[in-house]
Amino acid sequence: MGKGSLKVARDHTETLPITAPKVHWMTRFSRDRWLYVLLLPGVLYFLIFKYWPMWGVLISFQNYQPFLGFWQSEWVGFEHFQAFFQNPDFFRLFRNTLMLALYDLIFFFPAPIILALLLNEIRLSFYKRFVQTLVYVPHFISMVIVASITYILLTTQGGGLNNLIASWTGEKIDFLSSEDWFRPLIILQIMWKETGWGTIIFLAALAGVDVEQYEAAIMDGAGRFRRMWHITLPAISGVIAILLILRLGSFMDNGFEQIFLMKNSLNSDVADVFDTYVYEMGITMGSFSYSTAVGLFKAVIGIVLVLGSNYIVKRMGQPGLY
Repeated sequence: MGKGSLKVARDHTETLPITAPKVHWMTRFSRDRWLYVLLLPGVLYFLIFKYWPMWGVLISFQNYQPFLGFWQSEWVGFEHFQAFFQNPDFFRLFRNTLMLALYDLIFFFPAPIILALLLNEIRLSFYKRFVQTLVYVPHFISMVIVASITYILLTTQGGGLNNLIASWTGEKIDFLSSEDWFRPLIILQIMWKETGWGTIIFLAALAGVDVEQYEAAIMDGAGRFRRMWHITLPAISGVIAILLILRLGSFMDNGFEQIFLMKNSLNSDVADVFDTYVYEMGITMGSFSYSTAVGLFKAVIGIVLVLGSNYIVKRMGQPGLY
């Protein structure tokens, strides 16, 4: 065999793929055991508080009696769903829930994205960290405190902001009892409390943008706005799409605590939503099966929205949830 043949054979041998030997799953488990220990609390949380309670939806098809339990209570099929859809309050509750959800999606969902883009443009690291700290703090404030602050500022009986408005216009505005102001107040509270916290994911995504793309754009004469529009936003579009899908999964969840705290007898016509209705029917009136049927109706809408939005996002060329 000539030298040329030996060289060809040697080159062929060097290009052969090297396959790693298979490792038994018990060996891998033993090697990574501490990682599984760290994973255990999260798994237990979802099993105990998320998956196990799902059995409770069975009572929406029963005339549930607590002393009889799940299996001894009378099965009534879709009777509670029919009663809910025929209830005169159904369309009012659906309208109020849908309006708040749309307000949240239109005004609150883009707010963390815009704030993250603005923070990303700050070049002084000390000032950037200072601003981030300020906008993160409201997330850790209880909604009870937020509602109390809102009351102190807006009440007609000595509210600081209302007194200021009265000094300008000569009259006070009854924000807390007005049906017209209820939804804007709810959205403003959410935006003040959660916008800063929502920037964390987007800032993490922005940290992975290739700096060379910005440098090339600067060389081409692109300003800050054009760099943001043509480089930054496309770089985080996948993250935006995934978070939008997840948000649509809880589209009908308006937040019971906040609505309950801001609701009163004068604005109840626009404040009553599915979350407060479930509380009133299930806890106050003891209609456990009926209120569970209402909650299951909300969950089904969330599943449909997640599946539909994921399909649309993938058709648009973005990565979906699955």
